[in-house]
Amino acid sequence: MKISEIFYSIQGEGKLVGVPSLFVRVSGCNLRCSWCDTPYASWDPEGLEWSVQEILSQVDMRSARHVVLTGGEPMIMPEIEELTAGLKQRGRHITIETAATVFKPVALDLASLSPKLSNSTPTEREGGRFAAAHDKQRINLEVIQKFIDASPDFQLKFVVNDGKDLEEMEQILSGLRGWEPSDVQLMPEGTDVATLSRRLPYMGEFCKQKGYRLCPRLHVLMYGNRRGT
Repeated sequence: MKISEIFYSIQGEGKLVGVPSLFVRVSGCNLRCSWCDTPYASWDPEGLEWSVQEILSQVDMRSARHVVLTGGEPMIMPEIEELTAGLKQRGRHITIETAATVFKPVALDLASLSPKLSNSTPTEREGGRFAAAHDKQRINLEVIQKFIDASPDFQLKFVVNDGKDLEEMEQILSGLRGWEPSDVQLMPEGTDVATLSRRLPYMGEFCKQKGYRLCPRLHVLMYGNRRGT
């Protein structure tokens, strides 16, 4: 599978925010989010082809207990089942970060599900040539539900900016079962501290009303928007 980077950092999002983790970023994605902050793994996939054993050898060289498979979209990688099985055999805690449009019976401890709202549709980027395909694929309630039902733990992470996004998010949640408010993460779109700081207070008030969790993007606040963090 094509890998764009493997790095050790602090988990900046979700239930395990603040936990030192080894990130394995696959390169390639079936979506084209307008605000994607890792275009080198989606819009213009970069990286080298690695075997599962080569990836596991890199994991073996590091002592991190928590491993995060991210992207791009890990669930479209052809050997993802073999990779997660190898990680589980090594006693690693596995988080998979996915848009939840494709389901495979992988080994994991935390399914980090990030359904894409309509704010992600690239209507202007590259002349909008990916907009229709993206919009058709970005939400798959059946796949999201499969992850919820099959996973030991999960979180639903939404990139939201305003009230319209919150309404759309609530509509998606109404079509799912088996979740609690504490499973829902609200994350502001933005790759700079000023934007995040401006949007977080509004989202925080909504979380207080609903019992959802606020996802501040700690890694961006710590390191800025750069690779390997």
